[in-house]
Amino acid sequence: MNNNVLISVVGPTAIGKTALGVHIANYFNTEIISADSRQFFKEMSIGTAVPSPEELAAAKHHFIQHISIEDQYSVGDFEKEATAKISELFKKHEIVVMVGGSGMYVKSILEGLDDFPEIDPQIREHLNESLAQNGLQSLQEQLKKLDPEYYEKADIENPHRVIRALEICIGTGKKFSSFLNKKKQQRNFDIIEIGLTADRQKIYDRINLRVDLMMQEGLLAEAKQLYPKRQLNALNTVGYKELFRYFDQEIELEFAISEIKKNTRRFAKRQLTWFRKNNNIHWFDYTTKPEQIMMFLSEEINALNK
Repeated sequence: MNNNVLISVVGPTAIGKTALGVHIANYFNTEIISADSRQFFKEMSIGTAVPSPEELAAAKHHFIQHISIEDQYSVGDFEKEATAKISELFKKHEIVVMVGGSGMYVKSILEGLDDFPEIDPQIREHLNESLAQNGLQSLQEQLKKLDPEYYEKADIENPHRVIRALEICIGTGKKFSSFLNKKKQQRNFDIIEIGLTADRQKIYDRINLRVDLMMQEGLLAEAKQLYPKRQLNALNTVGYKELFRYFDQEIELEFAISEIKKNTRRFAKRQLTWFRKNNNIHWFDYTTKPEQIMMFLSEEINALNK
């Protein structure tokens, strides 16, 4: 009988995953693995909504600001490092918590990664050149044409994901989505998956408020500091790329902020589309009292240990 349990907490951005994760970690006296790929980078704090110093002090987090925007870091790297860390944590805790809204990163831990064929590296080089010269939109349109199924559910604002999907499509002549979900890796721990949600308008209101708070906290200054390195893939992300356009005098600041809100809302919609395809997730409204969720988790854990 295996008593180790990984509790996975997912949901759209700005829904309250971090606070719930801290609550669960404290309740079960354990630690947190972050599966939010935007929060991996040391230089990006405000725009990625990393946990506050108080939240980081309240529960030990791993994979928060552990790499630089200059580093090459893939979902494969995360899967390898995070599964090793989870194994290490299970030596002192029977329960570990994973919190994050990056679907592919969460999936890599719960199920393992999909197998992909080797692709000619020149294809990626060509796609990176295209990104630099023509921008992300042209690649998004290409992906929509070659693999409309993946385009609908992917984080198309993430150039890594778009380029990865395109190089598979081009290199194999098959859809990227045809290689997904081929196998499930057996993990040597039990998994309980929960999600936080709300009606769409409430999610959008929370996102709009969060962006306003980010601006108050100094997102503009943070983006200004990162602006000289804007060509790095890590910075081609919502919250920064819109402000870079403002620095380039392409758009007004007010419009840049409205674009951040709009693009974040789109991102949240894609997150929900991704997670709702997973029937193992037990969903809770974001207003549910933590005590109620703790009761549910305790009952689930007891059932697993019977």
